[in-house]
Amino acid sequence: MIPKERKLMAQAKNTAPQCGIKVYQDRGSLALRFPVKYNPVFEQLDGKAIAKQKCLGLGLKYSEANWRRATQIAIDIENDLEHKDWLKLFDPTLGKYGIGNNKYKDKLADVLQLPSYVPEMTVGEMWEDYLVWKEPQLEATTFGAQYERTYTNILKGKVWDNTLKTYQSTGTGVYDLPLSLEVGQNLLLVSCHKAILIATIRALNEAFTRAQSLGKVKLSINPFFKLDKKTGDNTKEKYKQTVTADGEVLEWWQIQDANEDEQERDRRSFTKEERDSIIKEFYESQKDNERRAAPLIEFLFLTGCRPGEAFALRWQDVMFERGYLRFSKSYAGSIKETKRTQTKSIRMFKLYSKLVDLLTQIKPDISRGTDLVFKQQNGQSYNTDIHSYAWLGCRKNYVDKTYFYPGVVTRLVEQGIVSGYLPPYHARHTFITLQAHANKSDVSALVLIAHSCGNSVEIIQKHYLGIDKNVGLANI
Repeated sequence: MIPKERKLMAQAKNTAPQCGIKVYQDRGSLALRFPVKYNPVFEQLDGKAIAKQKCLGLGLKYSEANWRRATQIAIDIENDLEHKDWLKLFDPTLGKYGIGNNKYKDKLADVLQLPSYVPEMTVGEMWEDYLVWKEPQLEATTFGAQYERTYTNILKGKVWDNTLKTYQSTGTGVYDLPLSLEVGQNLLLVSCHKAILIATIRALNEAFTRAQSLGKVKLSINPFFKLDKKTGDNTKEKYKQTVTADGEVLEWWQIQDANEDEQERDRRSFTKEERDSIIKEFYESQKDNERRAAPLIEFLFLTGCRPGEAFALRWQDVMFERGYLRFSKSYAGSIKETKRTQTKSIRMFKLYSKLVDLLTQIKPDISRGTDLVFKQQNGQSYNTDIHSYAWLGCRKNYVDKTYFYPGVVTRLVEQGIVSGYLPPYHARHTFITLQAHANKSDVSALVLIAHSCGNSVEIIQKHYLGIDKNVGLANI
């Protein structure tokens, strides 16, 4: 071949569209080499196994024009074989592609079972595969409440109906849709709180990236990439109520504090006077459930432990003789399971007089070490919902109207006794803040506070000592 002709041939190869079926030269003639994924098709047509890639001569001489023609033939054949209706479109006689081949003439009638078209996996199939991989990486409570229920229901287009007390389909689900570039846009139509939709999209983005890296999807473009940026920033949407996977209605401030990491980061606290007013109101409440919860509330303010740790506390963990409490477990009501503490460690908390007085007063005369320290009237452990109802309040739905019954802290805010609402978790921040400011000049005391609360001195110095409502700017 002369140099000029070779150069033109190279240009024809370089400018040709990408195709899995390759054109090559064999002894001066052109032929096609098929990817091994098409071997089952030709094994049926040839009636024998194919050890390597299928090669097919075209009967065309090697030239620039014929190379271009062969390339187009390869593209046409691949397009038919990759189509979901490939059995109808692909012509095994090859006559459709302008080359003809007597070898395969009338062979189609003899083919009883060609490989079926494998469609793109659905969003649901990708999601369920992702959940199996994701579960070991998360706390059981986070996985069960967020991924397995909330996010999954969003994908299925289901929302909680407070009247019927069940999930109802909105018709906007994407769970059963095959993965495509359009499925991401369909997801934006799902009716749910924007913050939760964004979290779902980010999980889907991770799920697709994983599936793509494993070769489980054909789609080359991630339909969920940066989709969270397209949800917009509607200020009114931020203050919209939402419904959890368990049907509980949450206000916007509860949504912000629904994630434990967020709760730890938001270190606002009550003043000592506000703390005492809250405790007093619980003890003096006219509602039995609030009075019964009073020791639990006081305990949370006096220890700074996480609510789940108090729910799981048993009398064997209260070691009066040694002067310590032991926090080694946490109760998660969402999965009805007692698990390890958030830090996965056993934490010893040093008793002091006010805490000893509380525990001495509530300890029954006859008790077993395995008995819960704080339990409801029915003997069951407290959980986040019961705790929140007494603290925030609860919403009751009737046939013609919905009523909200404010809890202790909500009432105190309405009365102006407490300056602003903070979720129950902030009893922890209140304890750490008050203790840190009372001992800020004593490094050893700060170390004890950090150890007692499962925190670090650095965090206390950096965050809690910088929070003091009584400190003002100098009048300069």
